[in-house]
Amino acid sequence: MTSTATAVGAPTGLPRVVPVPITTHAEHLRRFGVLPTLGKRASRQRFIDDIQRSGLRGRGGAGFPTGRKLRAVAEGRRGAIVVANGAEGEPASRKDAALLAVAPHLVLDGAILAADAVHASDMYVVVDRGDQAGYTAMQRAIGERATADARHVQLIDVPSRYVAGEESAVVHVLNGGEAKPVFVPPRPYERGVRGRPTLVQNVETLANLALIGRFGVEWFRSLGTTDEPGSVLATVSGGVAAPGVYEFALGAPMTSVLDGAGGVTEEISAVLVGGYFGSWIPASTLGRLTLTHASLRGAGGALGCGVVVALPASRCGVVETARVVSYLAQETAGQCGPCVHGLSAVAGQVSAIASGRSVAGAHEAVVRWLGQIEHRGACRLPDAAVGLARSALRIFADEFALHEEHGVCTALDHRPVLPLPEGTTRDWSWR
Repeated sequence: MTSTATAVGAPTGLPRVVPVPITTHAEHLRRFGVLPTLGKRASRQRFIDDIQRSGLRGRGGAGFPTGRKLRAVAEGRRGAIVVANGAEGEPASRKDAALLAVAPHLVLDGAILAADAVHASDMYVVVDRGDQAGYTAMQRAIGERATADARHVQLIDVPSRYVAGEESAVVHVLNGGEAKPVFVPPRPYERGVRGRPTLVQNVETLANLALIGRFGVEWFRSLGTTDEPGSVLATVSGGVAAPGVYEFALGAPMTSVLDGAGGVTEEISAVLVGGYFGSWIPASTLGRLTLTHASLRGAGGALGCGVVVALPASRCGVVETARVVSYLAQETAGQCGPCVHGLSAVAGQVSAIASGRSVAGAHEAVVRWLGQIEHRGACRLPDAAVGLARSALRIFADEFALHEEHGVCTALDHRPVLPLPEGTTRDWSWR
């Protein structure tokens, strides 16, 4: 991770992790220096204070202050556990996979500092089962350190499902259960893996933790804004010349994010920000928005996991939304009615509208059902679909009207834009 925009990705199509030589631990130390130690209790408390002063927020999507999370676990009873979460279930994101493949030792450094800060002896690294490059890189990195570090680190893979990387789902897996969210108190920081206080942090967050530990708070705050310091990894795709995983300073203009990925290849109508837990925002607003939680939230969007997808004006936002909402409905953990039945109903109606087969009142039914399922799921999966669908109804209102009234739209290119895992795409051959 550097102070300049850099990329790991493919020249065309969906960003992917490009296999690169994995640096050895010795090479890692030559580049970054020796990791500081937090031996005494006072040192651990100072480190947590420093992380709070740094303003570092979680990079997994929710953006929760990292220092507060560290302190909550550290103040619990002894025997804490640290989990480095690299289970990236978001189909439009590749930033965790890129980081695991390119800088596994930096992630381990952050996990070690976090373990020292909360007085933990056991650590887990969790990786998406489909991320073979990240798994192999981390396996090698852990193996290199096995003789030099007495801490016990286990590498675990979880299914490639949308909800599998949610922190309570990760804890459930580590406790021998399925990769399903468990939204029942206590939370993991109170009692998680094996009933012990558990710190679950995204791998990008931990990499930043390692950098702050080495270079200090002021170094970290030299990038970004006063309220949202530092940099973020963003997966930029869609109608841009060079899709990939890029690093940007927080506060960067949204237009510069697209420029950093080679610029747009044609006129765009909207941008999806935050991934499938995020929202569509109209392209006309990009000029006044920045890459921060606050700016994007003010526009009805979210920074989330750093996904930015530019939708070309030649493509159909209604069809793209229908594809993703249908995918989210398929990804239900099957634990609650609002998700199993409500989300399926919404997906069916939005798909009917997209295909030109809707009946009178379809639009009103979608709006009503979105209100009925919001905040009622056992996890936040239904809320993801609600936010995405509502933003689409607002941003693509004219297109929805054309689909409902005439069964057609203005799209000239019917190729899909938003990535979905193989086997989950709906057949749009009617087009």
